Amino acid sequence: MDNLTFTNNILLMEGLKVTHQSSYPVFILLLLIYVFTMGCNVGLIILISVDKNLNHPMHFLFCNLPLNDILGTTVIMPRLLQDILMEASERYMTYVECVVQAYFVHTFATVSHTVLIIMAFDRYVAICNPLRYTAIMTNKMVVKLSALAWGVSVPAVGILIGLTVRLSRCRYKIENPFCDNASLFKLSCENSVFINNFFGIFSTVIMLTFSLGSVFITYGKIAVVCKRSKNKAFNSKAIKTCGTHIAVYIIMFVSCAVMVFFHRSPQYSENRKLASIMFHLVPPGLNPLVYGVQTKEIRQRAVKLCCRNKVNVK
Repeated sequence: MDNLTFTNNILLMEGLKVTHQSSYPVFILLLLIYVFTMGCNVGLIILISVDKNLNHPMHFLFCNLPLNDILGTTVIMPRLLQDILMEASERYMTYVECVVQAYFVHTFATVSHTVLIIMAFDRYVAICNPLRYTAIMTNKMVVKLSALAWGVSVPAVGILIGLTVRLSRCRYKIENPFCDNASLFKLSCENSVFINNFFGIFSTVIMLTFSLGSVFITYGKIAVVCKRSKNKAFNSKAIKTCGTHIAVYIIMFVSCAVMVFFHRSPQYSENRKLASIMFHLVPPGLNPLVYGVQTKEIRQRAVKLCCRNKVNVK
């Protein structure tokens, strides 16, 4: 079986360990979360796109977040839902499909950081240089920042996955609910994997350091401006706006940190699986809610649109 599987480039997904009795409740729960997450993110993109009152640089920048969240949930959820209803011994995936899934999984994680970094920059300009905001944050600048967020992530993840794909394989089992670089890496029995380890650790450290450093410095400067300002209304609005962004960042960072930590601890394999799934469900599901509730303009337009639809139905 091992030789046949390996020769045909077919991998066995370990997936979630759920009993036959609990498979349907788990399937329904995850399906509802997936539908809710997709509905919120798609709805938010449509609302910002069609409502002229929301056609501001901050909101256009924010569109990168739901777009990435849609990618992050869609790349794993349909396959995961399918596997839950299948026997553990029948959860097969081709190696090519696994590589593609791993690529988009890491793209989602990387873009989550880069998008929040450029959104922090937007808040810095709006609060620390309000008179120059419209001159700096033009539509052209928004396009450049969005392209930078994705342009940095796409090739970096491509190199990461490319280094792993070049390794020979002697195993066929993916010990995870979905494919990622670590899972592909574990398929190899090679000892000379220094380049892979170095690039993986280097890119992770650089991304996390740059992400944390950028957010810390940006909001440190914003805090200084707010402390010097005696305008209570200005300070209240600044804190509320920045609080929304920080909340989203903390949700994303904690989910990612938990997943990475458990990946290095084999004794917590089941916890790792749950954490990895939550990383693709919790931040994407909470992000539109956090911004929808905390951002006054979006909240007001969403409520107005809902009221208008109710009137039309009546």
